[in-house]
Amino acid sequence: QVRLVESGGGLVQAGGSLRLSCAASRLTFNLYAMGWFRQAPGKEREFVAGITRSGRSTSYADSVKGRYTISRDNAKKTVYVQMNSLKPEDTAVYYCAASIQSDIPVRPSSYNYWGQGTQVTVSS
Repeated sequence: QVRLVESGGGLVQAGGSLRLSCAASRLTFNLYAMGWFRQAPGKEREFVAGITRSGRSTSYADSVKGRYTISRDNAKKTVYVQMNSLKPEDTAVYYCAASIQSDIPVRPSSYNYWGQGTQVTVSS
């Protein structure tokens, strides 16, 4: 079955950086738009960043614009998000997801497959 496996989470001080990776298997990766979402305790899962199938277009939540960069390597079936200038409010479980849609959906319900998540904790 399709698997999405995130890695790269951890504990970092405010102002620091992390790079998350999400490796896909058993997925025709280049047919899927990819997204990163996050969910903090007691909050709904929210869209963070997305990238089209080709990688030519990206989209970001206002809260991370200018600090996060999403990218993908279709040959490696991997999507990344580089997170800089991290803030305590970025603390959450981060999930990657794959959507068969041609655009970049922002609703979780528009995504077909999900990873198990990786914890990112930013200390003040």
